[in-house]
Amino acid sequence: MSLDFLAAIFGLIFTLMVFSYLLQDNPLFRVAVFIFVGVSSGYAATVVWHYVLVPKLFEPLLDPNQLVLLVVPLILSFSLFAKLSPRISWMGNFAMALLVGVGAASALGGALLGTLIPQAQAAIDAFDLRSAGSASDAFFALFDGVVMLVGTVFTLGYFHFTGERAPDGTARRNRVFEWIGWIGRIFIAITFGVLFAGVYMAALTAMIERLSFLINFFRQFIGI
Repeated sequence: MSLDFLAAIFGLIFTLMVFSYLLQDNPLFRVAVFIFVGVSSGYAATVVWHYVLVPKLFEPLLDPNQLVLLVVPLILSFSLFAKLSPRISWMGNFAMALLVGVGAASALGGALLGTLIPQAQAAIDAFDLRSAGSASDAFFALFDGVVMLVGTVFTLGYFHFTGERAPDGTARRNRVFEWIGWIGRIFIAITFGVLFAGVYMAALTAMIERLSFLINFFRQFIGI
């Protein structure tokens, strides 16, 4: 019995176990989920061990030239264990604050360099008509740029919640921003619809692939 055949057998079993959820929530589906989570966790732990802990921690500890550079990181790392005890948890505050600060700075830098600036550049490039070959191409390119710019501005306007107090005591936004927010909701709804369609298509593609696997397996098993 070949290894490929055994892999196909296990793939068939786990596929049927997952598909059993279509009937109702049952122990077979839960076992499949538990195994999937366990294997994923084990794989993540293996990756962390071989690509993070060993090359970044244990191997440098064996090198005297790098040991001096690891003193401060080691002290900060061990200070985090103080969070396990309420009495000495204050010893890990500095390391925790450093982690949160570096994480926030990394997230902000990633959002700025990976999202905001590229989106602004894409909005600017949408109005660059030098690459358009004909007048019709230039018109459609300009139309796309206008729709992108209007959608961005009106979507951002939806999140403008500053308002004034009305005579009845309620807070109301400016009428102009009310209309801008209403149009922004349309763009947000379209975006969520497209995202949901993408997720649905991905799930449907995965289901078709599994059904194709089952059909091909049974066809090969019975020799058709």
